[in-house]
Amino acid sequence: NLAVIGSGGREHAICYKLSLSKKIGDLICIPGNAGTEKLAENINENISDFEAIYKIVKKRKIDIVIVGPEQPLADGIVDYLKERSIRVIGPDRFASQLESSKAFMKDLCRKNNIPTAKFEVFEDLDKAKIFIKKIGTPVVVKADGLAAGKGVSICKSYDDAIKATKEILDGKFKSSKKVILEEFLVGEELSYFVIVDKNSYSFFGSAQDHKRVGEGDKGPNTGGMGAYSPARLLTFQLEEKIKKKIIDPTLNAMRSLGHPFEGFLYAGLMIKNNEPYLIEYNIRMGDPECQVLMLRLKSDLLDIIDAATKDNLNKLKIKWHDNKCITIVLCAKGYPGKYIKDSEIKNLSNISSNENNQIFHAGTYIKNKKVFSSGGRVLNITCSSETIDKARKQSLNNLKKINWSDGFYRKDIGWRAI
Repeated sequence: NLAVIGSGGREHAICYKLSLSKKIGDLICIPGNAGTEKLAENINENISDFEAIYKIVKKRKIDIVIVGPEQPLADGIVDYLKERSIRVIGPDRFASQLESSKAFMKDLCRKNNIPTAKFEVFEDLDKAKIFIKKIGTPVVVKADGLAAGKGVSICKSYDDAIKATKEILDGKFKSSKKVILEEFLVGEELSYFVIVDKNSYSFFGSAQDHKRVGEGDKGPNTGGMGAYSPARLLTFQLEEKIKKKIIDPTLNAMRSLGHPFEGFLYAGLMIKNNEPYLIEYNIRMGDPECQVLMLRLKSDLLDIIDAATKDNLNKLKIKWHDNKCITIVLCAKGYPGKYIKDSEIKNLSNISSNENNQIFHAGTYIKNKKVFSSGGRVLNITCSSETIDKARKQSLNNLKKINWSDGFYRKDIGWRAI
């Protein structure tokens, strides 16, 4: 019996993959969305109320809890459940700082010679100004804490950099009293995933995300407008460098700090002259990268999670389909700013659903048997095929069939690969 925590496209994709396992009993999703409702039983509970979650887990005789989003992990849900002898996949509160505190992550890089952009951490605007003058623009301005994918600005002028820095120091994000300023690295992004237990780790796929809202990678950063997998950049030689220079030293450092990392770890990398630089860590599966990985995963996800929670990953070989996969995010008009909500989405029954064709719900709910939008990122139109180009054509074709007038999407996802 399994419980998936979260309500986005990532959680729907996880529920979909788990539902294909022959070993599954009950599958519940807390709180879930209109998509998970078809695969699991949605239970509407606040995911930051750990006691309420624990009561559901006990009552429903749940064997393993899978935590989707970063916030409950950063708040210590794994510590809370493990203290009560519940099997759960994810890092403890301390190890979650790899994502929940960019200052912690950058400090770990500095102490362990992990390649990353040059940086400094500031709590004082005057000192920050001196650094911006010294490093020059463009400069990357980051909030220290979690900011739902909106805490990073690439500032092309000195004035913009000061403005973004001041906003963070003045408390724009509740989670941040500090600002990280770092050099702007020119290169290509790569998402590299591993699943980790106390003894070992296994590669868990690669992808390339598209963070900017507009085509041609223009406009403000978002939580992700689409992704494809596998990332065309990833060669055997590059992968060896990523493991040796970034993943291994990170996991060794967390062990030496007394908090070995466990769960899904996602390294957001910049590849420059075939050298990897760590941009950020996510302490869970990426969203929308998880959606493409779940369609490409050949192995039983339940077997993988079972092995990880028993520290047996080294006994398992994870298998992947050869197909390429793409997901295009259908967003509500206005996203990532103030967006349209509670708009009905029709025509979803026009899309056939199979192992190469899935619509993963992100921000949706059901009312009177109709589907409505609730979030900025609403649906993930996910397709796999022998080429990225074919997969994208299929996704775009499905989007035309949905024809949601209150939504928009990027038509160029996967453009670098295509």
